[in-house]
Order: sequence, then C-alpha cells, then structure tokens
Amino acid sequence: MKIATFNINSVRARVVNLIQWLQHTAPDVVLLQELKCQDDQFPYFDVQSLGYHVVVHGQKAYNGVAILSKHPVSDVVMGLPYDPQDTQARYIEATVDNIRFCGLYLPNGNPKGSPKYDYKISWMRRLQRHMIDSLTMSHIPVVLGGDWNVIPTDADCQNPADWADDVATDAGVRKLFKSYQNLGFYEVFSTLHPDTPPAFTYWDYQGGAWQKDNGIRIDFFLVSGGIMDKVTACYVDKTPRKAEKASDHTPLIMEIETRAK
Repeated sequence: MKIATFNINSVRARVVNLIQWLQHTAPDVVLLQELKCQDDQFPYFDVQSLGYHVVVHGQKAYNGVAILSKHPVSDVVMGLPYDPQDTQARYIEATVDNIRFCGLYLPNGNPKGSPKYDYKISWMRRLQRHMIDSLTMSHIPVVLGGDWNVIPTDADCQNPADWADDVATDAGVRKLFKSYQNLGFYEVFSTLHPDTPPAFTYWDYQGGAWQKDNGIRIDFFLVSGGIMDKVTACYVDKTPRKAEKASDHTPLIMEIETRAK
C-alpha cells in the first residue's frame, strides 16, 4: 500500500496539479491538508473519477483536511476531541483496509507569546490526550500523517538561524512532538533512514528557497508498531514542487506491505 501526505495549499487553486500527481503516482491513500475550501467546494468529481473515495473536513478560505482512498472508508471522525468550541478544520480520522488513518494540520502558532501560540500548544496537548485515550488503545494499526508545523531538530532545516525565532523550533513544541513518539509511535522517515540527511518537505516561496534547497522538514508520518514493522519505503516526492503554481509543500510517501508473504 502506498500512502501519501500532502499539504496542497489550496486545492481549488491546484486541482490540476493534484490530478496530474494522482494519475502519475497512484497512491492508495492520501492525507491532504490546507484545502482552503468548504466541503461543497472540493473537486469531488475530478478526484472520484480516478477511483478515489473522498471524505472532507473543510473550512472557508482556511485550513481543511481530507482523506482520499482507493479502498472504502468507514468510521469517519471530523475534528480533534476535547474542545467543542474549536471550529478550525484541522483533523480527520477514518478506517481504511483495517488501518486507522489520522490526517492532521497543526496550527502554525506564530508569533511566540500570542494567542495563536497558546492555541497551538493547547491543540498539541489535545492530540497527545487523544493518542493516549484512543489511538494507543486501538485494536488496529494507526497512521498519523500531515503537516505538523514542527521542526524537530536544527538538522531538519537548511539554515537553523532563519527559524530560531519561529514557533516551529520552540522548545515546548519540540518536546510535545517528541512526547508522541514516547507513546510508542514511530516517526517513519528518520526511523527508516537514521543516518541520511533530512529530506525537506517545505520550501518558502520567497528568496529563491526552492532553487537554493533552503528547506525544512515539517511533514511527517507517525505510526504504531504494527505499521512500522511493515514499512518498506519512505521518501519525499519532489516532482509536484517543480510544477507550475506548485504548493510550497511536497508529498511525503510511505509504502507498507499489507499482505502476508
């Protein structure tokens, strides 16, 4: 099974890019973030015509997450628990082929010391609680994938000085991200490639960042042990970032063996 996570940065603005990538790459499951559209504005027909089931948790002009799957989708949950007042569309969960998929788009949180920072920390703590109360207790394997808006270490960016004051490198944010792995979830890329340089997933539109490879690593898969044992590959697909009108992110792809040998 080929699984991808992709911050599309406005699905309506990049529907051509998305369809071309789906046709070329043919992932089985895609976790999409930053749709920037309401549910009824999602390009269902274009995606479904390629054989995908689609579930969307959208929001006007901001945020938005979706799961695309070539297999039937069940038990869909929209939104992260524990705060009924939170209306931001940043989390979606569903079961596909006996795997629990969680697509997420963490808050940016900038600047430090602002209400946006407080919201990010609160959101991350809610995710931690959900992982403890529900996901670690799941009777089926779990995949969490998305744009985490966290730079886990200084090695995960080309120029650490550029990000020293950004919330993505904040000590508290990094500690919370690490806490998820302490619950028994594996960060797939670094687990599979412990001795290779980080594979960046985001390049800013400004300052020629893409041309200079001045990137950062903020898109991840965290998986339960039952998935990690079956992972055969994890890699960054840079092709969509080269396209005209590209998202500032590019997909991270994971491949797992789903059939017994």
